[in-house]
Amino acid sequence: MKLSLLLSALTEYQTKAMKDIVSLDEVEISGICFDSREIKKGDLFVCLAGEKHNGHDFVLQAEKLGAVGVVCDKELGCKILQIIVNDTRSALALLSAEFYMNPSKRLTVIGVTGTNGKTTTANMLAEILRAGGKRVGVIGTLGVAYGGKTFATGLTTPDPVILQKTLYEMAEAKIEYVVMEVSAHALYYKKTVGVKFAGCIFTNFTQDHLDFFKDMKKYKTAKMKLLKPEISPFAVVNADDSLARDIFCLRQSSDLKKRTKTVFYGLKNPADCFAVLTSESLKDVNFLLNINDDLANISLKLIGIHNVYNALAAATCAKELGVSTDDIERGLNSLKKVNGRLERIGEYNGGQIFVDFAHTPDGLEKSLRALKKYCKGRLVCVFGCGGNRDKEKRPVMGAVASTWADFCYLTSDNPRDEEPSRIIADIESGIENKYFDYFVVTDRTRAVTLALKGLKNGDVLLVAGKGGEEYQEIKGIKCPYKDEDLIKSLLEKD
Repeated sequence: MKLSLLLSALTEYQTKAMKDIVSLDEVEISGICFDSREIKKGDLFVCLAGEKHNGHDFVLQAEKLGAVGVVCDKELGCKILQIIVNDTRSALALLSAEFYMNPSKRLTVIGVTGTNGKTTTANMLAEILRAGGKRVGVIGTLGVAYGGKTFATGLTTPDPVILQKTLYEMAEAKIEYVVMEVSAHALYYKKTVGVKFAGCIFTNFTQDHLDFFKDMKKYKTAKMKLLKPEISPFAVVNADDSLARDIFCLRQSSDLKKRTKTVFYGLKNPADCFAVLTSESLKDVNFLLNINDDLANISLKLIGIHNVYNALAAATCAKELGVSTDDIERGLNSLKKVNGRLERIGEYNGGQIFVDFAHTPDGLEKSLRALKKYCKGRLVCVFGCGGNRDKEKRPVMGAVASTWADFCYLTSDNPRDEEPSRIIADIESGIENKYFDYFVVTDRTRAVTLALKGLKNGDVLLVAGKGGEEYQEIKGIKCPYKDEDLIKSLLEKD
């Protein structure tokens, strides 16, 4: 692509060339890169300032590897063309979108944000759209899936170059709808700038990521970016969440309010979409769905009230997209599972075994409460907390576990660069009930094994924190590990 065409995506920039360049039309760009280790000849290198490294420090390496130009926020001592901008992160996102010919304009993109429930809600919406005969792609924590293809990206929301490339490939494959999880980090780092959203879903707002955002106010500010009317023409909002009023006020105060729409779902407060529960069990939850007085009978294979909320979010959004109530009913009823999301793995000695991604206080409480309701014996929980992440939530999760579980195995999650014993000690500090029984086992494999072997008839075991993750990150190394695989291997031995 000619650099002159690529730079049309930017409103303001300056250029500086150390050698004679008559016209930017002379410069051909073969790719965009922001990691100096991955630069190929002909690439445009975008300098980003990260937590540990600053791309501006690697310009000479980029030049040596064949970059034809660099996007930076200040003049640098290099011989290749410099494009100087105020914000290199926004520039990266906009340039990536332009390089791949703004693929989101050919797609109907729905963003899903919130602390918990993004993955489940996104997959529910995708299933509903498929039931309506639509060609659907999904981007999120479980990776990318469309047209029979699946692949991992390692991030909930991919970095801009990968994101725009993925959207382009989806558009080329004749995908019509893309349901994309949008994390707070992605919004903070402006990864989705340049993506044309048709609408968005907001699930909930609870404590997480305070290691990065430092306080809930900054975390909230990041989340709210997707909900701005100029970004999302319509927003589907949890009426029962503490942010519902703030979101409504944000969207109503905009000059664009006549061209935007905000719809609500919930179980407690007045909402456009709500449900009347009819029955629950450890296998399913059944309810009557009401969307503006259109009714549907839902038999959801995912358990827990929090999954009813996720279903309401997906159904409300689908309705806004013009999907019929019959297709909404068919889609929700056909969804068998979402990988690692309160997923029943099997049974041992009469005890039921579940795996869940719950890694926040709110997520852990919701999963434990959902299982506690139908647990005839003991509710046993195996969990830990991630290293180098929000330390403030560790004692809170200890308090949650000691309130709702009958017995816990405190163990490792992804310890990263921290010592597992230190992380566990932080969790223990929140256990105020001196009569609560728990056991510390730093090795996760051993903890899960002991928990499973100790099950008795009527017990329920929840292995929480990792869900469908296929690794444990220890000292910078991602070691192969998956809770589900371990549990199934143990069951096969007996």
